[in-house]
Amino acid sequence: MTITIVFFLGFLAALIGVIPPGLLNMTAAKISLKEGHVRGIMFSVGACVTVFFQTYVAAIFAKYITNHSEIVEILQRVAFVIFVLITIYFLFVAKKQPKQTVDLKVKSKHSRFFQGILLSALNILPIPYQAYMTITLASFGWLLLDKINIVTYVSGAVMGTFAMLYMYIFFFDKIRGKTVFTTQKNMNYIIGGITGIISIITLVNIIKEL
Repeated sequence: MTITIVFFLGFLAALIGVIPPGLLNMTAAKISLKEGHVRGIMFSVGACVTVFFQTYVAAIFAKYITNHSEIVEILQRVAFVIFVLITIYFLFVAKKQPKQTVDLKVKSKHSRFFQGILLSALNILPIPYQAYMTITLASFGWLLLDKINIVTYVSGAVMGTFAMLYMYIFFFDKIRGKTVFTTQKNMNYIIGGITGIISIITLVNIIKEL
């Protein structure tokens, strides 16, 4: 795979991972609405600094466990079950209430930057998510786990995360202005559809290895 494709894969994986409304993207949007886009972007940049290290750790971990096929097989099956459950939840169970964010009264741009680093560090879910995505891409031969490819993938993941935070910042007014039920329902369908696709890809990969 070329460096460009590896970068795009990292970008897409991270973009999908940040789509669900959560602490980071909703806080970025809220900061932007209350204090302006600049501070919202500073918060996002801080969050992406942590994402860089989280994704790098995940890729190194993935590189290690790919040498142990029995671990990879177990993780694939666990991930398949998790993604199926997430798909079912968002398509059929998820409640239509928007998540609330903590109102942290921090005003300076530098404080928002470090707040982004801190809140992103408290969110450890990207590590197992990126480890799984890296293993899956490597199993398909789409990603080589050498230094150049890992750094390229991580860089793409950082840009993908920032892009989604950026979209939350500048389009949250339009999202918030619509009917809450309709907006949240559509978001649940999008997330459920994405995780459903990932579940199918994982199942195909498991079947191929049987």
